[in-house]
Amino acid sequence: MKNTVSIALDEAKISALKMYLNMKNSSLDEELSRCAEQLYSRVVPQNVREFIDMAEKQRCGEKTKTSLPKPTRDP
Repeated sequence: MKNTVSIALDEAKISALKMYLNMKNSSLDEELSRCAEQLYSRVVPQNVREFIDMAEKQRCGEKTKTSLPKPTRDP
């Protein structure tokens, strides 16, 4: 599940960021997401990141299993 994080920044700075990122074929959302991922990798210990990845894969696997149709018996 993804969450949204809010930050406070002057409106003029946000406008300038959006304008110059657009010129570089990027967006503020993309850049902030990239920065957040880098921060996560730098701050959260490797073993915790691995545990979170394993738990997410298991959770996704359970969703896939429950969404598959059950086999039927044809006479």
